[in-house]
Amino acid sequence: MSNIEQRLQELGITLPASPEPHFTYIPCNQTGNLIYLSGQDCRINGELMYEGKLGREVTIEQGQAAARQTIINCLAVMKGYLGDLDRVVKIVKMLAFVNSAPGFGDQPYVINGASDLLVAVFGENGRHARSAIGTSDLPFHTPVEIELIVEVRD
Repeated sequence: MSNIEQRLQELGITLPASPEPHFTYIPCNQTGNLIYLSGQDCRINGELMYEGKLGREVTIEQGQAAARQTIINCLAVMKGYLGDLDRVVKIVKMLAFVNSAPGFGDQPYVINGASDLLVAVFGENGRHARSAIGTSDLPFHTPVEIELIVEVRD
């Protein structure tokens, strides 16, 4: 068992299969030693765990849980592409979108649910640059969508 998979097991996380895209894109694209993950959401077994806007239908705590699940789905994409999560050198950048009600400004608190999990899984190599952006809506009314840029080794 790889070190990262052992860490996931210690955290009680079982990765789902890498999701298959239903539209015209690929979930992961590599150039050089960087992989770029397409936006992922908070689906569990194909269903969104929450729907709606932060500050209206979704609480900050629910948004943090959605962000955490979104990172689990990102890890599944990475595992499906790389085969072994020990190939991850570091998480470089996170771009996170939060479906926000008018006046909601706590996007960074929501996205900490994602950032905290990356640090728990990868340690210092999980620390990353980040943007947490509020949007008027997201596809299928998901509360959170996240993209990652990740440095990998052969």
